[in-house]
Amino acid sequence: MARTERARGRTIPDRSRERPRGSYTFSPVYSEIVERARESARSVLLDSPPARRERLREIGEVLKSRREECEEALRRDRGAPPFEAWATEIGLVLAEIRYARRRLRRWMRPRFARTPVALLPSLSWNEARPVGAVLVIAPWNYPLQLALAPAVSAIAAGNAVVIKPSEFAPATARWLRERLAPALPAGILEVVPGGPEVGEGLVEAGFDHLVFTGSRRTGARVAAAAGRRLTPVTLELGGKCPAFVDETANLKTAARRIAWAKFLNAGQTCLAPDFALVPESRYEEFADLLTANLRQFYGEDPAASPDYARIGHRAHFDRLAGLLDGLAVRHGGETTPDSLYFAPTLTGPWPPGHAAATEEIFGPILPLVPYRALPDAYAELERHRDPLALYVFSRSAATIERAAEIVRSGAVAVNDAVLQCANPSLPFGGVGRSGFGAYHGRFGFERLSYRRARLSALPWFDVPVRFPPYSGKEGLIRRLLR
Repeated sequence: MARTERARGRTIPDRSRERPRGSYTFSPVYSEIVERARESARSVLLDSPPARRERLREIGEVLKSRREECEEALRRDRGAPPFEAWATEIGLVLAEIRYARRRLRRWMRPRFARTPVALLPSLSWNEARPVGAVLVIAPWNYPLQLALAPAVSAIAAGNAVVIKPSEFAPATARWLRERLAPALPAGILEVVPGGPEVGEGLVEAGFDHLVFTGSRRTGARVAAAAGRRLTPVTLELGGKCPAFVDETANLKTAARRIAWAKFLNAGQTCLAPDFALVPESRYEEFADLLTANLRQFYGEDPAASPDYARIGHRAHFDRLAGLLDGLAVRHGGETTPDSLYFAPTLTGPWPPGHAAATEEIFGPILPLVPYRALPDAYAELERHRDPLALYVFSRSAATIERAAEIVRSGAVAVNDAVLQCANPSLPFGGVGRSGFGAYHGRFGFERLSYRRARLSALPWFDVPVRFPPYSGKEGLIRRLLR
């Protein structure tokens, strides 16, 4: 049997009847992969700012020189238009590389610390050290960016990286393995393709840190398996990101930006608005503006638009088609199973108990949920815990701050959506049910390093009070350690 993971569409073999929990056995190959990565992390190839900057430069050169091949792989895997392939994948990774290379020497400087009087004469500082071997388990919705952005952070921090790409993005996995990995010195970046059993084997092999992007269900299983090996994890798990529109919002701007953010990559973005909360008095106007924008973006027939992506794989397509049952379609709703086309779709509010009210939709379906007064909107926001992001469209500072207080989220964006992910100066990560740990820029460098304390004392001078016999020294020690 197999159980289907609804939030991301993965099909994961159910092996609970094959072996008792915790008894997974794996090929020695996985242990060899880990040890090879650790040995590479200890090499001179990653021990200094120039060495790490060179490794990052090599990744950037491959992305630029083989851009067309990379775009074609993304088109084959997820129907990505060239603009989206560049803007949401290749370009974002290149921006991360540029940002890290320019600041790496500063990030690696030791941080000097105050030394208490009782410890003088000595000097104290801490330094960022690489954790060692980092495993990145990447999803299929952005198979390049969500594999390489954490890899950039890992290499900047001095680690070697093993990427396990999604089996639902085979063309990108092949490109990473055949084009990118060989361009770096052996062992610095390795790509290990395969299905869930490969991911399980790699997790059980015991890396020094694990970065996983995917659904909550699989994330919980990955964290449990990593916990048995005491492997630290960074989890990016998604959630129901609300778009909250109030009476003061510029409705035209809100509709245009929400329509773009939601239907980018056919809605298969963990940061995409999952539903829109709209004032009852402006509900019809907002729905009409969204419809007009969708027609402007993708034409009367989005299936013929070169700018509209496709669903990642058939299991996910079937899940979305099932999710549409019971929702009142206001616009779109057309599907073509053979080509995995699912039209940009606007619906009315979800009925009580409907799956769309609790599950992350993760596709091109946007429910429009009306509210009568702000307390009703706040109550609805409170029902959807820990999203990756909250989007507030408002001119009222009080409303913006109140919504940000109510919703514990990984990010808050005001009068826009998704763009916060493109700023390498900001952390990308979730909170609670949407994950923990963040990367991008310095946040990724720190996440994939550990801080080592250093103290250096003079070799020729001792303060006698520290040594036995202790009689008569207690008063001085109390004064020094106050």
